[in-house]
Amino acid sequence: MQVMFHAGVHCTDDDRVLKCLLRNRTEFLEIGSVVPPPGRYRKLLHQTLVALTKTEPAPDARDILLETILDGDHADRLLLSNENLFCIAKLAVSNGILYPNAGMRIGQLKSLFQGDQIEIFLAIRNPATFLPALFDAAPVDDLDELLRDSDPFDLSWSELIWRIRDEHPDVALTVWCNEDSPLIWAQIIREMAGLNPGTKIKGGFDLLSEIMTRDGMKRFRAYLAEHPVMSEIQKRRVMVAFLDKFAREDVIEEELDLPGWTDELVDGLSEAYDEDVYEIARIPGVNFITP
Repeated sequence: MQVMFHAGVHCTDDDRVLKCLLRNRTEFLEIGSVVPPPGRYRKLLHQTLVALTKTEPAPDARDILLETILDGDHADRLLLSNENLFCIAKLAVSNGILYPNAGMRIGQLKSLFQGDQIEIFLAIRNPATFLPALFDAAPVDDLDELLRDSDPFDLSWSELIWRIRDEHPDVALTVWCNEDSPLIWAQIIREMAGLNPGTKIKGGFDLLSEIMTRDGMKRFRAYLAEHPVMSEIQKRRVMVAFLDKFAREDVIEEELDLPGWTDELVDGLSEAYDEDVYEIARIPGVNFITP
Protein backbone atom coordinates (compact mmCIF):
# COMPACT_ATOMS: atom_id res chain seq x y z
CA MET A 1 0.00 0.00 0.00
CA GLN A 2 1.07 3.58 -0.66
CA VAL A 3 0.82 5.89 2.35
CA MET A 4 0.87 9.57 1.40
CA PHE A 5 1.58 12.02 4.20
CA HIS A 6 0.83 15.67 3.65
CA ALA A 7 3.37 16.75 6.26
CA GLY A 8 1.94 20.21 6.44
CA VAL A 9 4.40 23.00 7.04
CA HIS A 10 2.85 25.47 9.47
CA CYS A 11 1.29 28.61 8.02
CA THR A 12 0.83 27.23 4.52
CA ASP A 13 -2.36 25.98 2.84
CA ASP A 14 -2.54 22.83 5.00
CA ASP A 15 -6.19 23.05 5.96
CA ARG A 16 -7.19 23.75 2.37
CA VAL A 17 -5.36 20.61 1.21
CA LEU A 18 -7.33 18.48 3.63
CA LYS A 19 -10.63 20.16 2.79
CA CYS A 20 -10.08 19.63 -0.93
CA LEU A 21 -9.12 15.98 -0.41
CA LEU A 22 -12.24 15.40 1.68
CA ARG A 23 -14.38 17.17 -0.91
CA ASN A 24 -13.23 14.59 -3.48
CA ARG A 25 -13.32 11.68 -1.05
CA THR A 26 -16.06 9.69 -2.80
CA GLU A 27 -14.48 9.96 -6.25
CA PHE A 28 -11.01 9.12 -4.93
CA LEU A 29 -12.34 6.03 -3.15
CA GLU A 30 -13.40 4.61 -6.52
CA ILE A 31 -9.73 4.34 -7.54
CA GLY A 32 -8.60 3.00 -4.17
CA SER A 33 -7.36 6.31 -2.75
CA VAL A 34 -8.80 6.68 0.74
CA VAL A 35 -9.11 10.06 2.49
CA PRO A 36 -10.14 9.34 6.10
CA PRO A 37 -11.52 12.16 8.27
CA PRO A 38 -8.74 13.66 10.43
CA GLY A 39 -10.56 12.86 13.66
CA ARG A 40 -10.00 9.20 12.90
CA TYR A 41 -6.22 9.32 12.83
CA ARG A 42 -4.53 12.58 13.92
CA LYS A 43 -4.62 12.06 17.69
CA LEU A 44 -4.09 8.31 17.35
CA LEU A 45 -1.10 8.74 15.03
CA HIS A 46 0.41 11.42 17.27
CA GLN A 47 0.13 9.20 20.33
CA THR A 48 1.67 6.31 18.42
CA LEU A 49 4.61 8.39 17.22
CA VAL A 50 5.24 9.72 20.72
CA ALA A 51 5.33 6.14 21.99
CA LEU A 52 7.81 5.22 19.27
CA THR A 53 10.38 7.67 20.71
CA LYS A 54 10.85 5.16 23.52
CA THR A 55 10.24 1.76 21.91
CA GLU A 56 9.85 -0.08 18.63
CA PRO A 57 6.31 -0.66 17.33
CA ALA A 58 4.55 -3.88 18.30
CA PRO A 59 4.29 -6.47 15.48
CA ASP A 60 0.58 -5.79 15.06
CA ALA A 61 0.75 -1.99 15.51
CA ARG A 62 0.37 -1.26 11.80
CA ASP A 63 -2.64 -3.53 11.36
CA ILE A 64 -4.41 -2.12 14.43
CA LEU A 65 -3.75 1.44 13.30
CA LEU A 66 -4.96 0.82 9.75
CA GLU A 67 -8.08 -0.96 10.97
CA THR A 68 -9.06 2.17 12.88
CA ILE A 69 -8.08 4.62 10.14
CA LEU A 70 -9.69 2.76 7.23
CA ASP A 71 -12.86 1.73 9.10
CA GLY A 72 -13.69 -0.97 6.58
CA ASP A 73 -12.48 0.82 3.42
CA HIS A 74 -10.02 -0.90 1.09
CA ALA A 75 -7.05 1.27 0.23
CA ASP A 76 -4.34 1.00 -2.37
CA ARG A 77 -3.39 4.54 -1.45
CA LEU A 78 -3.95 6.20 1.93
CA LEU A 79 -3.93 10.01 2.14
CA LEU A 80 -3.18 11.53 5.55
CA SER A 81 -2.62 15.21 6.42
CA ASN A 82 -1.29 16.84 9.58
CA GLU A 83 0.55 20.14 9.94
CA ASN A 84 2.02 18.92 13.24
CA LEU A 85 3.46 15.72 11.79
CA PHE A 86 7.06 16.93 12.21
CA CYS A 87 6.41 18.99 15.35
CA ILE A 88 4.21 21.71 16.83
CA ALA A 89 4.64 25.28 15.60
CA LYS A 90 6.67 26.34 18.62
CA LEU A 91 9.40 23.79 17.79
CA ALA A 92 9.61 24.43 14.04
CA VAL A 93 12.88 26.37 14.36
CA SER A 94 15.90 25.29 16.36
CA ASN A 95 19.68 25.53 16.11
CA GLY A 96 19.50 27.46 12.87
CA ILE A 97 17.44 24.87 10.98
CA LEU A 98 13.80 24.31 10.08
CA TYR A 99 11.93 21.28 11.44
CA PRO A 100 14.87 19.56 13.13
CA ASN A 101 12.75 16.49 13.98
CA ALA A 102 11.59 15.83 10.40
CA GLY A 103 14.06 13.01 9.76
CA MET A 104 13.25 11.31 13.04
CA ARG A 105 9.49 11.48 12.38
CA ILE A 106 9.86 10.01 8.92
CA GLY A 107 11.98 7.22 10.39
CA GLN A 108 9.20 6.47 12.86
CA LEU A 109 6.64 6.38 10.05
CA LYS A 110 8.81 3.91 8.13
CA SER A 111 9.11 1.75 11.23
CA LEU A 112 5.36 1.87 11.82
CA PHE A 113 4.33 1.27 8.20
CA GLN A 114 6.89 -1.38 7.33
CA GLY A 115 6.32 -2.84 3.89
CA ASP A 116 4.34 0.18 2.70
CA GLN A 117 5.54 2.79 0.24
CA ILE A 118 5.70 6.14 2.02
CA GLU A 119 5.59 9.49 0.26
CA ILE A 120 5.86 12.93 1.83
CA PHE A 121 4.15 16.03 0.43
CA LEU A 122 5.07 19.45 1.78
CA ALA A 123 4.89 23.10 0.86
CA ILE A 124 7.57 25.68 1.58
CA ARG A 125 7.13 29.42 2.09
CA ASN A 126 9.22 32.59 1.91
CA PRO A 127 10.77 33.03 5.39
CA ALA A 128 9.95 36.74 5.13
CA THR A 129 6.26 35.83 5.48
CA PHE A 130 6.60 32.38 7.05
CA LEU A 131 8.34 33.50 10.24
CA PRO A 132 5.86 36.29 11.08
CA ALA A 133 2.95 33.91 10.44
CA LEU A 134 4.64 31.20 12.51
CA PHE A 135 5.15 33.71 15.32
CA ASP A 136 1.43 34.47 15.29
CA ALA A 137 0.59 30.76 15.38
CA ALA A 138 3.05 29.70 18.09
CA PRO A 139 2.44 30.34 21.82
CA VAL A 140 5.59 32.42 22.34
CA ASP A 141 6.06 35.88 23.79
CA ASP A 142 8.62 37.21 21.36
CA LEU A 143 10.34 36.32 18.11
CA ASP A 144 13.63 35.46 19.84
CA GLU A 145 11.86 32.71 21.77
CA LEU A 146 10.60 31.26 18.49
CA LEU A 147 13.93 31.56 16.64
CA ARG A 148 16.00 30.18 19.54
CA ASP A 149 19.07 32.22 18.61
CA SER A 150 18.68 31.32 14.93
CA ASP A 151 19.51 33.93 12.31
CA PRO A 152 16.59 34.12 9.82
CA PHE A 153 19.13 34.22 7.00
CA ASP A 154 20.52 30.84 8.10
CA LEU A 155 17.15 29.11 7.77
CA SER A 156 17.08 27.13 4.56
CA TRP A 157 14.34 24.94 3.11
CA SER A 158 16.88 23.23 0.86
CA GLU A 159 18.78 22.14 3.97
CA LEU A 160 15.59 20.46 5.22
CA ILE A 161 14.98 18.79 1.86
CA TRP A 162 18.60 17.60 1.57
CA ARG A 163 18.41 16.25 5.13
CA ILE A 164 15.29 14.24 4.34
CA ARG A 165 16.79 12.92 1.10
CA ASP A 166 20.07 11.92 2.80
CA GLU A 167 18.40 10.22 5.76
CA HIS A 168 15.55 8.60 3.83
CA PRO A 169 16.42 8.20 0.15
CA ASP A 170 13.73 5.50 -0.15
CA VAL A 171 10.93 7.93 0.73
CA ALA A 172 9.42 9.79 -2.23
CA LEU A 173 9.24 13.55 -1.67
CA THR A 174 7.01 16.10 -3.40
CA VAL A 175 7.59 19.81 -2.75
CA TRP A 176 6.06 23.08 -3.95
CA CYS A 177 6.11 26.77 -3.06
CA ASN A 178 3.07 27.90 -1.11
CA GLU A 179 3.13 31.12 -3.15
CA ASP A 180 2.50 29.06 -6.30
CA SER A 181 -0.40 27.03 -4.85
CA PRO A 182 -3.24 28.90 -6.62
CA LEU A 183 -1.71 28.06 -10.02
CA ILE A 184 -0.82 24.42 -9.32
CA TRP A 185 -3.56 23.47 -6.85
CA ALA A 186 -5.26 20.88 -9.00
CA GLN A 187 -1.96 19.18 -9.82
CA ILE A 188 -1.03 18.96 -6.13
CA ILE A 189 -4.31 17.26 -5.28
CA ARG A 190 -4.17 14.97 -8.31
CA GLU A 191 -0.65 13.79 -7.49
CA MET A 192 -1.59 13.09 -3.90
CA ALA A 193 -4.57 11.03 -5.04
CA GLY A 194 -2.69 9.24 -7.83
CA LEU A 195 -4.83 10.68 -10.63
CA ASN A 196 -3.76 11.14 -14.22
CA PRO A 197 -2.76 14.66 -15.36
CA GLY A 198 -5.74 16.73 -16.43
CA THR A 199 -8.30 14.68 -14.48
CA LYS A 200 -11.02 17.00 -13.22
CA ILE A 201 -11.41 17.40 -9.47
CA LYS A 202 -13.70 19.41 -7.23
CA GLY A 203 -12.15 22.63 -5.97
CA GLY A 204 -9.28 22.82 -8.43
CA PHE A 205 -9.64 26.62 -8.65
CA ASP A 206 -10.54 27.29 -5.00
CA LEU A 207 -7.32 29.13 -4.19
CA LEU A 208 -7.39 31.05 -7.45
CA SER A 209 -10.87 32.33 -6.64
CA GLU A 210 -9.58 33.73 -3.35
CA ILE A 211 -7.04 36.01 -5.03
CA MET A 212 -9.04 36.95 -8.13
CA THR A 213 -12.05 39.25 -8.32
CA ARG A 214 -15.49 37.72 -8.82
CA ASP A 215 -15.73 39.26 -12.29
CA GLY A 216 -12.29 37.90 -13.15
CA MET A 217 -13.24 34.36 -12.09
CA LYS A 218 -16.44 34.57 -14.08
CA ARG A 219 -14.52 35.58 -17.19
CA PHE A 220 -11.83 32.98 -16.50
CA ARG A 221 -14.37 30.14 -16.30
CA ALA A 222 -16.07 31.42 -19.45
CA TYR A 223 -12.72 31.37 -21.23
CA LEU A 224 -12.11 27.77 -20.14
CA ALA A 225 -15.55 26.79 -21.43
CA GLU A 226 -14.72 28.34 -24.80
CA HIS A 227 -11.34 26.55 -24.90
CA PRO A 228 -12.03 23.09 -23.43
CA VAL A 229 -8.85 21.52 -24.83
CA MET A 230 -5.81 23.03 -23.12
CA SER A 231 -2.68 21.56 -21.61
CA GLU A 232 -1.84 22.29 -17.97
CA ILE A 233 0.90 24.69 -19.08
CA GLN A 234 -1.52 26.58 -21.31
CA LYS A 235 -4.10 26.70 -18.53
CA ARG A 236 -1.57 28.18 -16.11
CA ARG A 237 -0.58 30.83 -18.61
CA VAL A 238 -4.24 31.79 -18.85
CA MET A 239 -4.43 31.96 -15.04
CA VAL A 240 -1.44 34.31 -14.93
CA ALA A 241 -2.93 36.49 -17.67
CA PHE A 242 -6.22 36.83 -15.78
CA LEU A 243 -4.44 37.49 -12.49
CA ASP A 244 -2.47 40.29 -14.12
CA LYS A 245 -5.78 42.00 -14.80
CA PHE A 246 -8.13 40.81 -12.07
CA ALA A 247 -5.98 40.03 -9.01
CA ARG A 248 -7.26 41.19 -5.63
CA GLU A 249 -4.37 43.31 -4.43
CA ASP A 250 -5.83 43.50 -0.91
CA VAL A 251 -5.45 39.72 -0.60
CA ILE A 252 -2.13 39.26 -2.40
CA GLU A 253 -0.24 41.95 -0.47
CA GLU A 254 0.80 40.83 3.01
CA GLU A 255 1.44 43.23 5.86
CA LEU A 256 4.49 42.29 7.90
CA ASP A 257 4.36 43.83 11.35
CA LEU A 258 7.30 42.54 13.37
CA PRO A 259 9.56 44.73 15.51
CA GLY A 260 12.86 45.36 13.77
CA TRP A 261 11.81 43.91 10.40
CA THR A 262 12.77 46.48 7.79
CA ASP A 263 12.05 46.51 4.06
CA GLU A 264 15.72 45.74 3.47
CA LEU A 265 15.54 42.63 5.68
CA VAL A 266 12.40 41.40 3.94
CA ASP A 267 13.94 41.97 0.51
CA GLY A 268 17.09 40.13 1.58
CA LEU A 269 15.14 37.14 2.88
CA SER A 270 13.09 37.06 -0.31
CA GLU A 271 16.22 37.03 -2.47
CA ALA A 272 17.70 34.24 -0.36
CA TYR A 273 14.43 32.32 -0.71
CA ASP A 274 14.57 32.59 -4.51
CA GLU A 275 18.07 31.10 -4.45
CA ASP A 276 16.90 28.39 -2.04
CA VAL A 277 14.05 27.45 -4.39
CA TYR A 278 16.51 27.18 -7.27
CA GLU A 279 18.63 24.83 -5.15
CA ILE A 280 15.64 22.62 -4.26
CA ALA A 281 14.66 22.28 -7.92
CA ARG A 282 18.08 20.69 -8.52
CA ILE A 283 17.97 18.16 -5.67
CA PRO A 284 17.88 14.62 -7.13
CA GLY A 285 14.85 12.51 -6.30
CA VAL A 286 12.59 15.44 -5.42
CA ASN A 287 9.35 15.98 -7.31
CA PHE A 288 9.26 19.78 -7.31
CA ILE A 289 5.95 21.12 -8.63
CA THR A 290 6.20 24.50 -10.35
CA PRO A 291 3.75 26.61 -12.39
